[in-house]
Amino acid sequence: MRAVQIGILGVGLALAGFGVFMAQNYVSQTQAAISAAQARNSAAPTIQTVTVAVATRPLRYGEPIGIDAVRTINWPADSVPPGVFQTIEALVPDPNRPRVALRAMEAGEPILSVKVSEPGEPAGIAAILTPGMRAFTIRVDQNSGISGTLRPSNTVDIYWTGRGAQGGDITRLLSSGVRIIALDENADEDRNFSGVPRSVTIEATAETVASLAQGQSTGRLSLSLVGLDDTTALSQIQVDGNSLLGVETVVQQVQERCTVRTRRGAEVVQIEIPCTN
Repeated sequence: MRAVQIGILGVGLALAGFGVFMAQNYVSQTQAAISAAQARNSAAPTIQTVTVAVATRPLRYGEPIGIDAVRTINWPADSVPPGVFQTIEALVPDPNRPRVALRAMEAGEPILSVKVSEPGEPAGIAAILTPGMRAFTIRVDQNSGISGTLRPSNTVDIYWTGRGAQGGDITRLLSSGVRIIALDENADEDRNFSGVPRSVTIEATAETVASLAQGQSTGRLSLSLVGLDDTTALSQIQVDGNSLLGVETVVQQVQERCTVRTRRGAEVVQIEIPCTN
């Protein structure tokens, strides 16, 4: 009986020793893994960051941007978008003259200078014009080639239809890839427009604006929507009634005749002679 107890005690001590050994081995492996991870982290390059002002909540077109609507976060320095504000003071220099949102922004999105107005300025068309460009408003109706699918920021081709120099109506491409900045004088890109607007305001160079003004006063302007990813460069396009119907214009060559006039007494006689040129 005593020998059995001694045997059980020996087995217990052996199991306890094995458990202690396994625990020490696990602790050693864990410490080695932690040391290796710390070594990798210390060897990894440090990411340089800068502060960037972001929206704390969704901002919509025309909404004033106060101090409560922004905060700063750390942003990787090598991927900072152009036109960001790095301090709240730069974005909101005067709480009494806030900037307003010219584009919709979501929470956590960096606030860019192109998406906000100058301090104290409203969200008008002048605030969203590209430097060097001009705004021009085109009167439109159901016959202008557009529908209720247009939105600000869409691009369109503009055609003119009117009386040609040789008589008869012609249609000519005046400008391609023109950006729309407002519909019915509203520049909100997130607004859902239904039906056909009464006017479309586009952004163009001063020379193009002059062409459009002349075209609007002498004929009818039509718009054609351009696809979002379409970068096709269009050449000069002109269509008249003959080209539309496939009628070929035949030019007949008239033979030149040369004559001289001579007087025979009281009578003047016209005599045909060979042409020398």
